[in-house]
Formats: sequence, structure tokens, C-alpha cells
Amino acid sequence: MFSKKIGIDLGTTNILVFLPKKGVVINEPSVITVSIDDNRILAVGKKAKEMLGKTPDGIIAVRPMKDGVIADYRVTEAMLRYFINEAGGKIRFFQPEVLISAPAGITSTERRAIIDASSQAGAKNTYIVKEPILASIGAGIPINTPSGNVIIDIGGGTTEVAIISLGGIVSSSSVRIGGNKLDKAIIDYIKKKHSLAVGDRVAESVKISIGGALPREDEEKMEVKGRDLISGLPKTIQISSNEVTEAIHEQLLGIVHAVKSVLQDTPPELVADVINRGMVLSGGGALLRDLDKLIADAIEVPCYIADNPLLCVAKGTGVMLDNLELYKKSVIGKRN
Repeated sequence: MFSKKIGIDLGTTNILVFLPKKGVVINEPSVITVSIDDNRILAVGKKAKEMLGKTPDGIIAVRPMKDGVIADYRVTEAMLRYFINEAGGKIRFFQPEVLISAPAGITSTERRAIIDASSQAGAKNTYIVKEPILASIGAGIPINTPSGNVIIDIGGGTTEVAIISLGGIVSSSSVRIGGNKLDKAIIDYIKKKHSLAVGDRVAESVKISIGGALPREDEEKMEVKGRDLISGLPKTIQISSNEVTEAIHEQLLGIVHAVKSVLQDTPPELVADVINRGMVLSGGGALLRDLDKLIADAIEVPCYIADNPLLCVAKGTGVMLDNLELYKKSVIGKRN
């Protein structure tokens, strides 16, 4: 009963750590830098992200999570150990109980990898909960009522769409489209249209600054710096907000298709609830301008952005940790 409880939103792009009574205490990029020669961890989080694309020979900066699941087990374990220590203190008398989010479409092998990494990082018990459930709880959706509630959680690696009723997922879809795919689409567009090579950080900045899901009459423009693919020299261009919309259009259609597929597999009674209640957007992708309007127009059902959408999953882990014994009996997967 003395063990500390820690909630972790283990995202492809960012890791958020939640402590009961303290809230979100860590919000850092899911990036780690490693020395190739001796496998030594050099930096984690924000410091490591600053090194992306800038490391010399002998040092690599990597994202150990891909599409919401572990791509590099050893590096993920080191990253989890770092954040658990940061949250709980390096000197602990009791091992913490850790609750971690996972995509709805996670396989048993991927689930086991997360649990093993958490255990090796110092957790006493690890609980795995599907992201749509946590996002719904964090968004304030009453998931235990006999009504249909749609959550669309758009993260860095995946988009999780689920209809939830009576505390469980009735229908869901997990597509590997998220913020990273949008960044890649922007990189490819700039390369093809402007013959300019840019990196992930530049593309992300363009998306956040002027990106949108729908074309606008009052276009915004932004200077983009990169390497000219013809001359090989540095070059600066201007890109417009409507160009960004064009670049990410196909990816956004993939998200809309995922929402449609979930609703098509949903019982009519719950669909009626969805029409009355609308759909809720969470995750970092929810902040893309006009995305709620794009989805609402395509589905013909109201779509709302949750309060603090970036924090919904992390806040959901906090609520679940406060009621751990209750949720253990229903939606939590666990390994001692």
C-alpha cells in the first residue's frame, strides 16, 4: 500500500507521466540519443530531440516507439527507466505500480514487450489500458453509461477511433496515421513541388504554424529553409497554408475512413446516441486547424475538440489510478 502509482502515456512522439495528486509532471519527446560504441544513453526527451538530424558519427538519436508500439526494446526500456526515475525519484523504498496506455489494436506480443520493458525499468506491477478508454475518461466522457460515445484519439503514430458503451469498446479501428505521417507528407510535398529537402522538425513546425485540414481564403505563408535538391546548396522558399492542406489531404482522408468504418460496425441504437452526442477529438492531432470541421462534414455528425486534448490520455491514467481496484475487474490488462 506504500508503493507509488505512475500513469504513462507512452506515445510515439511524446511521453507524458501522471502522478496522482500532482497531475502531469513530465511531458517530453519520445526521443533518446545513444553512443554506438558503448551503447551508452547520452540524452533523453527534449535534449535528445534537439539532436535529431544533427548527430555526428558514433551517436544516433532515435524514436524507440513506432506507430504506438515498441520498435526498439532496449532503448524503450532505458527511456522508461529514465522517466520512472524522474517521476518517482531515483531512490525508492517501494517499486511503483505503473499504468501504461497502448493502441487499441495492440497485439499480445506488443503488449508483452511493453510489460517486460516496464518491469525491467523498475515497475512492481504494470497495467496496460487501451488508449481510447483512457482518452475518453480524460476527456470527461461518461464511459460507464449505456450510451454510445465516439472518441477519435490522434497521436503521433496512430489514430484510435472507438465507440464506447458500458465501460467497454463496442467497435474500434486503429490506423497507423498520425502526426508523424502528416509530417512525412509535408516533407514529400516540399520535395516534389519545390525540390527542397527538409527534415522532420521543419515539417512539424510548418504543420503547427500554418497547417489546416480545410483550404482557406485568407492564406498564410511561411518561410522554409532546407537543401536545394538540384544545386545541393542552402535555399529558402515560401509555402502557403493551402499547400500544406493539399499535402496532408490523403492522410486526413484515411482518418475519416477509419471513423466511417467504426460507425458502420456499430449497432443502430448506439449510432443514434452518437448523432445526439457527437464525436470527441483528442490527442495532439486534434489541434490541427479545422480538423473537427472536416470530420463533422464528412460524417454528418457534430465533432468536438476535448479540453486540453494533448493531456486526455495522461489524465485518463490518473483517474484510473485513483480507482485502480475498480478498473482492475473490467478494462485493465495486467501482469505482476
